Amino acid sequence: MHELKGADHKSQISRVNRIEGQVRGVKNMIDEGKYCVDILTQIKAIRSALKSLELQILEGHANHCLLNAVNSGSKKEAKEKINEVMELIKKSSKS
Repeated sequence: MHELKGADHKSQISRVNRIEGQVRGVKNMIDEGKYCVDILTQIKAIRSALKSLELQILEGHANHCLLNAVNSGSKKEAKEKINEVMELIKKSSKS
């Protein structure tokens, strides 16, 4: 398993922190009995932020892990990485 480091990692942590803050905000809105449509609007924003983070991580994986597997010359390793990505995409399309 490979790790992403550097600017990508810091950017992802920053996004996760923002999403975490949004989720806490929704909890507070529910606790305070805020208007349902306002809560739903915030939930939609969180879902959008999560999707954006997911795509950023997937892109990093493709450009780092998958590319390294292809460049390694190992067809087995490349096929494994491609299969991992395809399984994730299949699972995502079901939800």
